[in-house]
Amino acid sequence: MRRLMHVVSGPYTPPVARRELVAVSADGARLHVEVHGDEDAPTVVLAHGWTCSTAFWAAQIKALAATHRVVAYDQRGHGRSPAATGEEGHSTTALADDLVAVLEATLAPGERAVVAGHSMGGMTIMAAAGRPEFAERAAAALLCSTGSSGLVSEALVLPVRAGRVRTRVTGAVLGSRAPLGPVTPVARKILKYATMGPGSAPDKVEACARIVHACPAKVRHAWSRVLAGLDLDADVARLTVPTAVIGGTADRLTPIVHARGLAAALPNCVGLTELTGMGHMTPVEAPEAVTGALRELAGLYLGTTDLDTTVKEKTP
Repeated sequence: MRRLMHVVSGPYTPPVARRELVAVSADGARLHVEVHGDEDAPTVVLAHGWTCSTAFWAAQIKALAATHRVVAYDQRGHGRSPAATGEEGHSTTALADDLVAVLEATLAPGERAVVAGHSMGGMTIMAAAGRPEFAERAAAALLCSTGSSGLVSEALVLPVRAGRVRTRVTGAVLGSRAPLGPVTPVARKILKYATMGPGSAPDKVEACARIVHACPAKVRHAWSRVLAGLDLDADVARLTVPTAVIGGTADRLTPIVHARGLAAALPNCVGLTELTGMGHMTPVEAPEAVTGALRELAGLYLGTTDLDTTVKEKTP
């Protein structure tokens, strides 16, 4: 039985969905989908990252649901979505199929949405970029703390010089088959070091730890292999919708070089935001910045007026 997937008190407690549904992907995989907010409001679709779940977006869902329709789904094997089987079920093609299935299941004919992805969720968006179904449904995109290739070689989880040894050991650590075990003080310290900025508050660390530790070890390992061999550089060129990029300057998993590279390579980048001192878990570490970027994109490309922040380009 899976561990508790999220905290049950405080600002990062996931809200109760207005309704839930199951989207069926191309290979038959069933995806748990939540819909929050008014059904007639402009829609934002959220795709979480590796080892996370819909609970990861709690802050964004709470802030946006009053004025937007927010759709969040569990990636296959994560949260309440059953695990896939075989190599084909663990691939960027499968991730793209899943996103398309969610868009088809939740958007009315002719309706478009702002689509946001964190980490593996951002990679999901890149993988789907060339699909006509994505082009028809996505009005704009937000890529948070993600990259298109070189994830293991660029990772800074191990404080040693870049090279084959660091790459090999990093891959072994991230791809470990060992269960993470209960959330203990030591586990919190390890997770904070690897995935969050040094100034992250205890409640944010706890929220992330509960989510990450709930991911089954087999699922974590299977997707780590996909991420280790990731090469979506060509797909970035196909992501032609207006796209904003957010990254943390203290991100060890997808260092800020990835965000800068994406901003330079995207055909229609509308802003790069570098969050000083923030790590990999930007939607939790800097919820106002991520929520503000989503509001801005919805205002510009879905015609809403609920704007309280601006996606600003910051040069390195």
